[in-house]
Amino acid sequence: MKRTPEPDLMNGLEQAYAYARADFEEPHNYCIELLRQSLPNLPQTGTALDLGCGPADIAIRFARAFSDWSVDGLDGSPAMLHYGREAVQKAGLDGRVTLSEAYLPAGNAPRDRYGLIFSNSLLHHLADPKILWQSIHRWAKPDAAIFIMDLMRPDNAEVAARLVDRYAANELEVLRQDFYNSLLAAYSIDEVLVQLQQAQLEYLAVKLVSDRHFIVSGNYAGW
Repeated sequence: MKRTPEPDLMNGLEQAYAYARADFEEPHNYCIELLRQSLPNLPQTGTALDLGCGPADIAIRFARAFSDWSVDGLDGSPAMLHYGREAVQKAGLDGRVTLSEAYLPAGNAPRDRYGLIFSNSLLHHLADPKILWQSIHRWAKPDAAIFIMDLMRPDNAEVAARLVDRYAANELEVLRQDFYNSLLAAYSIDEVLVQLQQAQLEYLAVKLVSDRHFIVSGNYAGW
């Protein structure tokens, strides 16, 4: 199935509110567990960069799971960051999780380099996937840990619809539509392998981890 791009930002307050209040317990906990499994040699302490942090649910879960790490989150949507900052404050993590507005590839992170760069569900929002991989080159320390998780495009629209019914049956219609659009906008494994080759990141491992997700992980080795 040909990829159907979707808007790269979730700017609407209604959409951001629905996303921030949605139940992502299972997939987001799975994301953190996969990060732990994929990066077994992650140092005890450090500073991580969350690209496309949205309402900060992954950043918060990471900070709870890795209590000696701090996290800087970047996102281009003020609406998402509004709810993200509320969530960080509610979680009592103001001192360890910092969210900043940056519309990649423009904008700056609070620090020049990071020991870990992670992202969940940013890639499929990008019309130009090079933006994600170039951001790794821009902000990764030598030998930094890298973990990217994203949706994989299904074979056809019917499969996409079944995935929505299976995993978002009880969600608001705006989230169901977003999920469907995101599946159609996702990249295939083969496309991601080509992206990594072109970005000179082909040494990172690509792995299918569910019927709708893949991960890219490893340690940054430079250009």
